[in-house]
Amino acid sequence: MIIPFLPLYLREMGMTDPEKTQLWAGLIFGINFLSAFLVAPVWGSLADKVGRKIMVLRSGFGMSVVILLTGLATSPLQLLFLRLLNGTVSGFIPASISLTATNTPKKKSGYALGMLQSGGVAGSIMGPFIGGVLAEVVDFRTIFFLTSAIIFLATCVVLFLVKEGVKPDPDKPRAGFFADGSFILHQKPLMVLFSVGFMLQFAMLAPMPQMSLFVSDLGAPGGYIAFFAGLVTAVTGIANMLASPFLGRFGDRHGAERVLFFSMLGAALFFVPHAMVTDVWQLLAFRFLLGLCVGGLLPSLHTLIRKNAPTGKESTAYGYSTSATFLGNMLGPITGGFLSGIIGIRGLFLVTAIMLFIGAWWLKTGLTQAKQGSTTKSAVSRKISSAQ
Repeated sequence: MIIPFLPLYLREMGMTDPEKTQLWAGLIFGINFLSAFLVAPVWGSLADKVGRKIMVLRSGFGMSVVILLTGLATSPLQLLFLRLLNGTVSGFIPASISLTATNTPKKKSGYALGMLQSGGVAGSIMGPFIGGVLAEVVDFRTIFFLTSAIIFLATCVVLFLVKEGVKPDPDKPRAGFFADGSFILHQKPLMVLFSVGFMLQFAMLAPMPQMSLFVSDLGAPGGYIAFFAGLVTAVTGIANMLASPFLGRFGDRHGAERVLFFSMLGAALFFVPHAMVTDVWQLLAFRFLLGLCVGGLLPSLHTLIRKNAPTGKESTAYGYSTSATFLGNMLGPITGGFLSGIIGIRGLFLVTAIMLFIGAWWLKTGLTQAKQGSTTKSAVSRKISSAQ
């Protein structure tokens, strides 16, 4: 609800220079991802020690307080600091993924994570729209207060209605944060999945900041550039929301690795005709088809991380996975903006397709090599044991 008008909020604070406003808006938007990227492994490791539900509550109540304070900010510097703080305490959805994954039977985790993905996507579609409508009726500060209240209520729902059946054993001895991190980062299948998560988010977000300009270049019907730019984003999210539960259930039956591999190939294939469209309606059609493939990406990735994470360290693994995806969120738009100035957005679509093809190849070969390495180690260990 608050993302669409952050630049306008700066203007309300008295910032009138357009270039300065764009610079500060970029910093304020990106600083949230930066701090979240840095602290996600810390929260993940802590969740494995004290529980996953408490991490959801920490994030929800923390963000509700920070966003309330953001509505009271009076300068760009205060806004920047509060966005930094918001990223530090945030992680409601990553913590929810960890809580859902560890408290759902493995054979149904793909469907559960697909439903969770649908909920997140529905919010990402409706939030900016509702925030934009409210901004025409009430002032910006009121929207921050409303957002804070909604997050507080959502967190109360978790507090009173969500039960954590699988909890960490408080008496079990635990290694320190750095030892846990080192152990996770030495798991080859997880490192493959973390890198794939980074590539996915990098590729999907790289063209996003340029999309409204592309819609303008294509010639929006009736001159409604803002409407059709929003529709281009929304139609992808709607297809994602529809496909996620179905592909999650399909992954439970036939393997999440297969769903992730073919979803990446499909997304890569549908990005290619993006570079060849001649009107907005064609773009909308391909964005919808792309969204159907996107619905199989993150739920399958999260299912595979649950499958490959060492027992008792699932949240730590999700913490590092979240850091990888946040890094993609942060670097993708920056790199995309740089490349579009050189090769244009049509060239950027092709680069994105190539990156997704490479990601699919790396998923297949990387996991295969990791499995073969694990099998070889097990065979050697058995031989040593028998010899002894």
